[in-house]
Amino acid sequence: MVIKHFTDASLVQDYVSGNEAALEELIKRHESKIFGFIYSKIPDRDIANDVFQDTFIKVIRTLKSTSYTEEGKFLPWVMRIAHNLIIDHFRKNKRMPLYRDTEEFSVFSIMTDDSLTIENQLIKAQVEMDLRRIIEELPEDQKEVVMMRMYQDMSFKEISETTGVSINTALGRMRYALLNLRKVIEKHQIVLTN
Repeated sequence: MVIKHFTDASLVQDYVSGNEAALEELIKRHESKIFGFIYSKIPDRDIANDVFQDTFIKVIRTLKSTSYTEEGKFLPWVMRIAHNLIIDHFRKNKRMPLYRDTEEFSVFSIMTDDSLTIENQLIKAQVEMDLRRIIEELPEDQKEVVMMRMYQDMSFKEISETTGVSINTALGRMRYALLNLRKVIEKHQIVLTN
């Protein structure tokens, strides 16, 4: 039986009905996109492979427990699982997702001068600490969009696919997040400039 031409939804149904080859086809069909997504967030091949494996273990458990309800949205659903496992990985390691302390990374593109003085490096570090602290005060859905956009450099299309909401909803959450950040900054009287 040629299963390459089946939709994801029909392959999921086949797998739930006991056809192991259907799951193999689903993995083969989407592995480069899913692994690429994970690896772009965790640029360590071994850890990325572990997260990829954990993603499909969770997929298999959910499909076998028949609690899968994402009809026709298999890939975005798997991407959400991968995204959540990536966040879990960073939480376990007590690190912000993909925060890099390099000159390439700069909060809202502040202070990108290559020749930062010691004083400016300290100011930059303080600004980034303050910003991370106030982002934590945002509602969870807004914080998620800010983290994906600002720290993981995801497009709104990628954010919408990963979180399972429309692009307009993702944009709206970002807009409200920025408004809320401004209020928090004013409340704490934080100065985000040097």
